[in-house]
Amino acid sequence: MDFDSLNRAKNELEPRVQQLRRHLDPERKLLEMEQIEEQTAAPGFWDSPEAAKPILKKRGVLTDEIALAKRLGGGLEDLETALELARDDAEMLLEAEVLEAQLRRTIEDAELRMMLSGELDANNAIVAIAPGAGGTESCDWAAMLLRMYLRYCESKGWKTEMLDFQEGDEAGIKGATFLVTAPYAYGYLRAEAGVHRLVRISPFDAAKRRHTSFAAVYVSPELDDTIEIEIPEKDLRIDVFRASGAGGQHVNRTESAVRFTHLPTGTVVSCQNERSQIQNRATALKVLKGRLYELERRKFEEKVAQASGEKSDVAWGSQIRSYVLAPYQMVKDHRTSEETSQTTKVLDGDLDAFIRTQLLAKSLKSEG
Repeated sequence: MDFDSLNRAKNELEPRVQQLRRHLDPERKLLEMEQIEEQTAAPGFWDSPEAAKPILKKRGVLTDEIALAKRLGGGLEDLETALELARDDAEMLLEAEVLEAQLRRTIEDAELRMMLSGELDANNAIVAIAPGAGGTESCDWAAMLLRMYLRYCESKGWKTEMLDFQEGDEAGIKGATFLVTAPYAYGYLRAEAGVHRLVRISPFDAAKRRHTSFAAVYVSPELDDTIEIEIPEKDLRIDVFRASGAGGQHVNRTESAVRFTHLPTGTVVSCQNERSQIQNRATALKVLKGRLYELERRKFEEKVAQASGEKSDVAWGSQIRSYVLAPYQMVKDHRTSEETSQTTKVLDGDLDAFIRTQLLAKSLKSEG
């Protein structure tokens, strides 16, 4: 870009920064942080980890949003300073171009954050991936999706923890569940829930024929004690078994893995990453409650969509995206028509465009 183009870009970005900072209101959030710090310093605060958890989660969100407001304001100031020096300095003009691109990405991320206004959007996320019918093909596709989401989280600097991992008989996985710890992880990732379809030349077919595989992605919030979900004992079947994954000899010697089946809905969750059955039961129950919450939320959205005469896209069985690797290269989201031919980048975790477009579409629909 030349100087005039960069100056116009700065003038376009400035009001967006100001609007975002007004929305983030860092001064008010700093006052809230002071109050939280007083709470955490009070005698006895750390005696009850469960009671402290929602307060610490709130502190994490506030810290993240204060830092975001600071990056926005600092980014704009840096760009303005660089432009003042760049009028007669080619090297500084290049620096200003880099700063403009960085500020634009920060603004786009912050504007996306503004769309996350759901009750639990700020929560951590629990992501589960399950292969569809199709044996080894679908198990391999599920493993590809697991890698894609773990790479996406890694690119965001989000912490992930595997809760359940079951290897496929020949390749891939029979299922996996992992926790994503980050502010607004659920708000972002719930855009990915649904059925994902893969079309490719099968690496498991000696005749090199084209195969279609399916896998389901479930995304639910990690719930704290402020959300109460009652599960009657009669509605639950509990199975224990020997863990099959990594974890040393202990997991193979004892029946520490746990599987919960919620009989009214048929929802099945399992956990085998902890060393004890008690820990696995507690984790599996947390996952189940999150899944039931998400199921009820989606049922409500479906009723609203039907009442307004819209075709609902919130059913668990809905196909949301296709990944075509042969005879051509294309990833297409069927909800928004967002598509790209950069299939390798997508499968390496470059999901921002798809998530952004879906959240924008939902935001515009709710405003309408």
